[in-house]
Amino acid sequence: MTSITTRLGVDIGGTFTDIVLEIGATRYSTKVLTTYAAPEDAIVEGMHRVCAKAQIAPAQIGQIIHGTTLATNALIERRGAKTALITTRGFRDVIEMRTESRFEQYDLNLVLPEPLLPRNRRHVVTERLDAAGNILIPLDDSEVEALAEELKAGEYQSIAVGLLHSYVNGVHERRIAEILSERLPGAMISLSSEVSPQMREYERFNTTIANAYIKPLMKSYLGRLAERLRKEGADCPVFLMHSGGGIMDIETAAEFPVRLVESGPAGGAVFAADIAARHGIDKVLSFDMGGTTAKICLIKNQAPKTARVFEVARTYRFKKGSGMPISIPVIDMVEIGAGGGSLAHVDSMDQIRVGPESAGSEPGPACYGRGGTRPAVTDADLVLGKLDPANFAAGTIPLYPERSEAALSGELGSRLSMPVIEAAWGLAEVVDENMANAARVHAVENGEDISEYTMIAFGGAAPLHAGRLCEKLGIRRCLVPQGAGVGSAIGFLRAPFSFEANRSVFMKISHFDAEAVTALFDEMEGEAMRFVQSCDAEAEIRTEHRIYMRYSGQGWEIPIVLNQKDVTRPEAGNYLSLFEEEYTKLFGRPVEGLEAEITVWSVNAFTEPAPSEPVAGMEEKGAAQISGCRSLFDAALGEMTEAAVIRRDGLAAGERVEGPAVVIEDETTLVLPASRELVAQPDGCLDIRVKSSAAVSRVSERESANV
Repeated sequence: MTSITTRLGVDIGGTFTDIVLEIGATRYSTKVLTTYAAPEDAIVEGMHRVCAKAQIAPAQIGQIIHGTTLATNALIERRGAKTALITTRGFRDVIEMRTESRFEQYDLNLVLPEPLLPRNRRHVVTERLDAAGNILIPLDDSEVEALAEELKAGEYQSIAVGLLHSYVNGVHERRIAEILSERLPGAMISLSSEVSPQMREYERFNTTIANAYIKPLMKSYLGRLAERLRKEGADCPVFLMHSGGGIMDIETAAEFPVRLVESGPAGGAVFAADIAARHGIDKVLSFDMGGTTAKICLIKNQAPKTARVFEVARTYRFKKGSGMPISIPVIDMVEIGAGGGSLAHVDSMDQIRVGPESAGSEPGPACYGRGGTRPAVTDADLVLGKLDPANFAAGTIPLYPERSEAALSGELGSRLSMPVIEAAWGLAEVVDENMANAARVHAVENGEDISEYTMIAFGGAAPLHAGRLCEKLGIRRCLVPQGAGVGSAIGFLRAPFSFEANRSVFMKISHFDAEAVTALFDEMEGEAMRFVQSCDAEAEIRTEHRIYMRYSGQGWEIPIVLNQKDVTRPEAGNYLSLFEEEYTKLFGRPVEGLEAEITVWSVNAFTEPAPSEPVAGMEEKGAAQISGCRSLFDAALGEMTEAAVIRRDGLAAGERVEGPAVVIEDETTLVLPASRELVAQPDGCLDIRVKSSAAVSRVSERESANV
């Protein structure tokens, strides 16, 4: 990546907008409440704050990299544009029929999620391609023209076009787009052959509809943002973090906003991977907890796990299969409604439930004093002594403990006959168990033993809960990096420019065509490299080639990474050997007598990321200086304890802190339970580990007595 000394990272979350200004090796950061009506307002406010800290003008910023949850929230809340779908006659109901699988096998009253578009907004045209892309029934222009007039009368803002087998041959989709552009010049058009050129109609159609649904909203926002930044003096290139963990230009983001759906969490995973590389850790559980959601990602060998399909807005206890599938390259993670703003209530069985509904920034938790009356996780944290009401967000947001107590008492305590402290404990334990359970399920789905992993915790709320989560999960080590409160925004500044080109071209190994494979890879490599060069013309670009293979009759494929020889001189035998080797790693042995086949081809082009410098060794220096004490509730002990208070900026490398303790900084607070101790590292990370066995056994005995 070209060296640009002054860069700004911006992460818009559901509650806070995080801003990080990086000038060489020096960082300045701040958190601003997200402004929903005009998200760019919070960005501008935060930009001026960090520029004032650094004593520079916005005009000196050379590059802005932005990630946001706006696209995700628009899909979850169903507040996108008025959108229509045009598809092949006979396939109008694909997005409603789904895959006919049941995500909850034994629920006789199972209710499937509603499709993004109702049936009266799904339209058909008479045309047909076969699986090889040959035209069986030509497209009738007059039929499309008549449909265009109908859509014009319906005042549609955006139109998704998804035809059968168009991922192989997009000629009919492109012709429909030409006619629609002539007849409906104001409408935005999304083609499935451009948005997600992959097999499986349900996922492809749904992805294209999602892109069309949020395109007017995101295009308008990105246009306003670029213009506003120019007016404020920051007339520099603006790039967007995409779901696959790379960066793309603002024009491409406006055309394909569905690629931004997991952009904020992806930045967090990149941040955690960089920390893992610096510390030489091969198995990492990335834990990112903000104001609205918590994100959990497995990172192996300093690289986040990736996928080609993920789900937005799971509706059934966050169960896999109950959400909206989006078929794009993405960092694979689980996301649950457990953030500082997540609201609690008592259900019909007198059980405390937390999330997924969030107070966000408007009005925010009750303690913000902005009109919220229901208890949120932040209210419980405040009552339990985890937060200092006078120094929240560096003192820019005063907190009101009495309002937290009133909300907890009114919503939980009075209904369950609990004192306020017990209601707060119950709320905190529920949200921590929700996150711990999500981590367990994610690890099991990936065949991993989570106790072997090191946690890296970041986000404004994660350090408050990481210690308790480690106790629940049996994780013995946790790193809280410097800048943890704005970790995703820092991750944006570590991400490479990248673009992944995908094609669905079905090919059996017995009918392997080496010339066709070479031509296909050349085409995709050219597409991916042109995109990256448009972002940074001077950068050195690397490529990674993958294929996705399965045995005939199987429903899903596994990824196979190819070396350069397999790309330039492809041979069927080598591809089969690579597949059988990978299949054996996953399932124990290959399957005899079944033919293998390739379904998807992928080329990822990316700039070389800056190398991670290993953390130097150090000598321990003894106990850290304590700046004060305060009462802190320890969930494992089930009682209030006297906790030491230490300022993070006063911690020197090698200094030790024993729990119970609270380490405070401007953007977050680290809560250290009685079972843990930490040592400050040379790179600023706080390395949390289990105390000696004698101390741990005493804590365990106390915890058992409270069960």
